[in-house]
Amino acid sequence: MAYFERTGETCWTPTRHVGGAWDVDEQHVAPALGLMAHLVEADRDRRREDGLVLTRLSYDILGTLPMDEVSVEVHVRRPGRTIELVEAVLSHAGRPGVVLRAWLLGSGDTAAIAGTDLPRIPGPDEMEPWDPTSVWPGGFIESVDVRRDRQAPGRGSYWVTTDVPLVDDPVSATARAAALLDIANGMTVRADPGEVAFPNLDLTAHLFRAPATGWLGFDTTVSFGPSGHGLTSTVLHDEAGPVGTIAQSLTVRPKLT
Repeated sequence: MAYFERTGETCWTPTRHVGGAWDVDEQHVAPALGLMAHLVEADRDRRREDGLVLTRLSYDILGTLPMDEVSVEVHVRRPGRTIELVEAVLSHAGRPGVVLRAWLLGSGDTAAIAGTDLPRIPGPDEMEPWDPTSVWPGGFIESVDVRRDRQAPGRGSYWVTTDVPLVDDPVSATARAAALLDIANGMTVRADPGEVAFPNLDLTAHLFRAPATGWLGFDTTVSFGPSGHGLTSTVLHDEAGPVGTIAQSLTVRPKLT
C-alpha cells in the first residue's frame, strides 16, 4: 500500500500510512510534499524531454489536511530553456492547503569543481536504531525506520528510510526524498511535544545534487526564540555525503495544563 492512491485525474487519497503526528486524524504533511514534487516532475516530463532538475523546493503550509481526498494543480510560472519556476497547489475541498514553488535547472558538467565543506555525518550503519513512535503517534511515523545519534535536546543526526512507496507509479529519488523531509522537525525534539506544540509553517529545501535512493540523512538543530518563534535547520545527506539544506519556520506554543 502506497502513501497515496490516485482517485482522479488530479485527485489523490491518503492511505493509513499518512496519519499525522500532531493529530492522527489529520495528514502528516511529509508525504504530501513528496507527492507535489513528484507531480511537478511528472508535469515537466509531459512538457519537455531534457529533464530539468529540482534544485529548490519551497513549501508554504496553509493549514491542516484531513485524511481525505486532495487535488493537485501544477502551473509553470516562469518558463525557460534552462530555468523554470513551477508552482503546485494541493487543495482539499477547494481550499488550498500547501503551495510549492520549485526552481528547476538545466544540467552541465561541473564535476571538476564539485565539492562542499558541509560536514559529513556517520553513516546509517554507525548509528543505533531508534523508535520514533516512542515520541510521536500516527501512520506516517509508524511507516519509517530511523537510526539516530542524539547529542542534546534539539540537536542530533539521524537516517530515515521507508519501504512504503509514495504512489504506485515510478517516482524519482528526489521526490521520494521530498516525502521524508518534513520529518526533520520531530526527530530530535527540543521540548516534549506533549507539553509544547511546535508545528512548522513551511519547509524550504535547497539541493546542490540529487539524493541517491536509499537512506536519507539529517544533521538537525532546533532553535526556539523567546517570543514563540522557532527554526529547525538541517543539512541533508545521502550515503555519499551532503546534498543540500532544509529550513522550517516554527510556531512555538506551550500547552496549557
